[in-house]
Amino acid sequence: MTTTGELTYRRIHRASPELLFDCMTTPEHLARFWGPAGTTTPPDGIVVDLRPGGAFETTMVSEADGSTYTMRAVYAEIRRPDRLVWVEADAEGGMRTTVTFTDLRDGRTEVVTHQTNVPAAYLSAEARAGFATSLDRFEAYVAGLSDGRG
Repeated sequence: MTTTGELTYRRIHRASPELLFDCMTTPEHLARFWGPAGTTTPPDGIVVDLRPGGAFETTMVSEADGSTYTMRAVYAEIRRPDRLVWVEADAEGGMRTTVTFTDLRDGRTEVVTHQTNVPAAYLSAEARAGFATSLDRFEAYVAGLSDGRG
C-alpha cells in the first residue's frame, strides 16, 4: 500500500472571487500562469470542459528541455464563484483537489487549495516548493490583471 497525504495552501488575492474562478477555468488565463516556475502551458495544451464529469487537462512544457507533463483530471464539482473540485485519476488512488474562493468583503479573496489522497512523491518538500511557485505565478498574474498589466 502506498502512503498518501493531504496538502493545504492558502493565498489572499486583491481580486473578486468571480475573476479568480474565471482565471482557474479559462484556457486563455490558465496559459498565463499554470505550472511551476520553469514551465509553460500553451493554450492548445489545455482542455476545460467545465461541467461535473468534464475533462480538465493541462500539458506543461519544460523551458529547460522541452519535455512535457500532462495532468488529466475530471471535474467533480463546479460552483461559480466559490468552489471548484477536480480528481486526477492518474495520480495513485485519485488525488482530489478542492479550490475554494472566499470573498473577504474588502476587495480581497482568500483562495484555499486543499488536496487529498496526495501521492507520496507530491508530499516532498521539493514538490511542495514547486507547487508554491505555481501559486506565486498565479498571484503575479492576478496582480497584473488588477492593476491593468495583465
